[in-house]
Amino acid sequence: MRNTFGHIFTLTTFGESHGEGVGGVVDGMPAGIDVDMAFIQNELDRRRPGQSRLTTARNEADKVELLSGIFEGKTTGAPIGFLVRNANHHSQDYENMRCLFRPSHADYTYQQKYGIRDHRGGGRTSARITISRCVGGAFAKMVLAQQGITVKAYTSQVGHIALDRDYHLYDLSKTETNDVRCPDEEKARQMADLILEVKEQGDTIGGIITCVVSGCPAGLGEPEFGKLHAALGGAMLSINAAKGFEYGEGFGCATRRGSELNDVFVEQGGRISTVTNHSGGIQGGVSNGEDIYFRVAFKPVATILQEQATVDLTGAPTTFKAKGRHDPCVLPRAVPVVEAMAAMVVLDHLLMSRTVRL
Repeated sequence: MRNTFGHIFTLTTFGESHGEGVGGVVDGMPAGIDVDMAFIQNELDRRRPGQSRLTTARNEADKVELLSGIFEGKTTGAPIGFLVRNANHHSQDYENMRCLFRPSHADYTYQQKYGIRDHRGGGRTSARITISRCVGGAFAKMVLAQQGITVKAYTSQVGHIALDRDYHLYDLSKTETNDVRCPDEEKARQMADLILEVKEQGDTIGGIITCVVSGCPAGLGEPEFGKLHAALGGAMLSINAAKGFEYGEGFGCATRRGSELNDVFVEQGGRISTVTNHSGGIQGGVSNGEDIYFRVAFKPVATILQEQATVDLTGAPTTFKAKGRHDPCVLPRAVPVVEAMAAMVVLDHLLMSRTVRL
């Protein structure tokens, strides 16, 4: 099982949803970076359960403990070990799932691959494991901030309720002003109402998160098998419930012409830039200095509070109804996870690049 992400800046994760805790080791972190504990904790608070009526009611403080790699408030360059302890897990809620395979979950595939699985909350497949990604992403963001690089994601669609695809139309500073994490206040209200309606029915719903990376220099990424957009796509599709990735105009390019989509170069203020940014800040697999923007589609959470048909471990047909506390929509809590993965990809490529010095 591969549990390490990255090349130079790496994150290795451990833990299960209902085990003692979730944690990891960040390696390759540049030395001498001021560690802002309040910022790291805030990144976890944005992801933690129980933060609103729109999320699971599981009540976890998600307080992070840094175990190594920090001295007198700065990174030393040594591996940074961290741990977030589980406290409010109700393992008994999953006892009726011990001997069956839940539809659209990883129960069957894990059983086939390993011959054993932790049925409590999905074990290693639980979205709770993304805690480690948020910690790794927080450290990456602290380095990127010194380089003038920002990573901002927001909920751009829930079900049929969608924002315009052009992120320039919105004030992204308003993303954190509502529980949905949507920068359009009216759309956010509509999205919240839809999520609560679906929750009342014991069902779930999916949507889309848009992410914008600003201030990224030109020259990151490799032209053949190390393309920057491929790294971003791989990172995003490694997130629980992620089902689709597109950058720039994405699938919209299929119905357009080159004369409509080519980004014309101009010289402005001593630097070369493009009049438009249909390419999404990446051309030939390498960043061009413009904003990098992409969209990630998330499926409805597989755990629904309705009776479903399935089979048990022997293949015999049966039915079951999930119990416990579950998210009716993953989008609000996935926003910081998308940011974290993007930040780690960009920092990893900064460290690999010969054109950028930290």
